[in-house]
Amino acid sequence: MPVFEYTALNAKGKNVSGIVDCESARVARQKLRATRIFPVTIKELSHPTKKTEKGSLPAFRPFARVSNSEITMMTRQIATLLTAGFPLVTAIDTLIKQTGSPAFQKIISRVKDSIEEGKSFAAALSDYPGTFSQVYINMIRAGEASGTLEIVLERLADISESQSALTSKIKAALVYPLFMAFIGTVVLFLLLTFVVPNMTTIFSDMGQTLPLPTRILIGTSDLLSTWWWIIALLFAGAIYGFTTFKKTEKGALMVDRFLLNLPIVGDLVTKLAVARFSRTLGSLLENGVSMMSALEVVKNVAGNIIISKTIAGATKEVEQGHELGVALSATKTFPFLCIQMIKVGEQSGELETMLNKVADVYEKEVEVSLVSMTALLEPTIILLMGVVVGFIVFSICLPIFEMNQLIK
Repeated sequence: MPVFEYTALNAKGKNVSGIVDCESARVARQKLRATRIFPVTIKELSHPTKKTEKGSLPAFRPFARVSNSEITMMTRQIATLLTAGFPLVTAIDTLIKQTGSPAFQKIISRVKDSIEEGKSFAAALSDYPGTFSQVYINMIRAGEASGTLEIVLERLADISESQSALTSKIKAALVYPLFMAFIGTVVLFLLLTFVVPNMTTIFSDMGQTLPLPTRILIGTSDLLSTWWWIIALLFAGAIYGFTTFKKTEKGALMVDRFLLNLPIVGDLVTKLAVARFSRTLGSLLENGVSMMSALEVVKNVAGNIIISKTIAGATKEVEQGHELGVALSATKTFPFLCIQMIKVGEQSGELETMLNKVADVYEKEVEVSLVSMTALLEPTIILLMGVVVGFIVFSICLPIFEMNQLIK
């Protein structure tokens, strides 16, 4: 259905603007006038000619995606309006006018229209699986069923903000080391392709065999100076090949298994997955979702195929009557502390609370591990750069020292 953007005057004569879904501009004007909004200008927004999924954005607009921060803000605002006594449709309609992203405006407007047509909020959101996750939709569905939608929305916003904060901390911790590595690589490349060739030309007329380190340096410099574009193409091809391979089921499985087996990175990946699993499962159970339904949802949020398969296996065990802690302990993938805390939660009847504590523990451990890793990574990068620069200086100076010995 076409989407129209309008500017209008309301019953009090104030300027208002927004978007509306209608079959035509004429129908849009009639719809607006029926709500005592009198359009001044109305124009159709550009709409996709090809869709990747129902209600999704066009495939040729990769930057039109809806960000997690926009979804979090929407969730928080709807929760606030519902708590203040606004009906759901009115709350969503109010939010449409405050949303800055045209792509998100279209989605919210269509969700509102679906609700007005008789769909539930969760059913309306499920038309946009590329925007709203299954966890999000299932929690909304549970909130509607239990009559606690505003509480569920608040909790969803809290979860999203917590995960976004953790992701931001991870990115912030890695920015400086990656920046140093990039600058160091560029500096070394310039040294080898521009500085070293000019300095080593004096050795070409020596008429004697150069030391091995100097020959290695000159060979490396010649290789980079002559064939740098081939090396760049090979590097780009390797990245593309790896990305394509990782998108396959076999490739993703191999990469995720490799990451879990790395000494430090594997421990970090496991802790992140356990934190996501615990936080999401605890929130779903708190909001009335059954254990089996919740496990079916959370197995897709771990972020690692190996751990997802572990959760899927544990789900089958729980379905057969086993406790969750016992089912997870048989897999040898989840940390011992996590399993013990889950078992205590099951025995005490406070599994939801214990799962949230597990998430708190492992999110904190991830932060501590990141601080330790970055503290170790920065001097390592500096040391490696120092070794390479030292080798360059030594390789240039060594034949000069030998020439001095011959002169003496």
